[in-house]
Amino acid sequence: MTVNRRQFLKLSAGATLASAFGGLGISLAPSVARAELQKLQWAKQTTSVCCYCAVGCGLIVHTAKNGEGRAVNVEGDPDHPINEGSLCPKGASIFQLGENNARSPKPLYRAPNSGEWKEVEWDWALTEIARRVKKTRDESFQLANAAGEKVNRTEAIASFGSAAMDNEECWAYQVILRSLGLVFIEHQARI
Repeated sequence: MTVNRRQFLKLSAGATLASAFGGLGISLAPSVARAELQKLQWAKQTTSVCCYCAVGCGLIVHTAKNGEGRAVNVEGDPDHPINEGSLCPKGASIFQLGENNARSPKPLYRAPNSGEWKEVEWDWALTEIARRVKKTRDESFQLANAAGEKVNRTEAIASFGSAAMDNEECWAYQVILRSLGLVFIEHQARI
């Protein structure tokens, strides 16, 4: 029997695969994947939408019924028409958004020309943001352009929106920004 080079390579590859997988007890026959999930009978199930991109994958969020309201598990919703239970790596790690010991519970502030961040209270941070937005808007607001046309705008503030917002939130966000006179408004799904 003569064996050419191509037949030799095919036989070698087949023998290698057979010996590698045959001795391990791994079957190469098609099978149905079944996830063995522990049912969280003691948790409340709520459906939600992933906040990372504009795809809108469905989630099932399990929260503790004991009054804490803390998320104890997040998984893909198999009944959702978009993702049918599957999640991308970002969506699969969404549980860490709320349950992460490394996440700071308070806003961090770094003063101008300072190298250190310090924790501040939410009331102070929101008041400071509002004060700075108003100051910048007042200093840069244009009633008319160079041609004398009425424009009522500010070009000193820009906004970069989040894809985690649904259509209604986007509409409300646009109304607020346009009422401030912003021109540079962007909204990206995934960056």
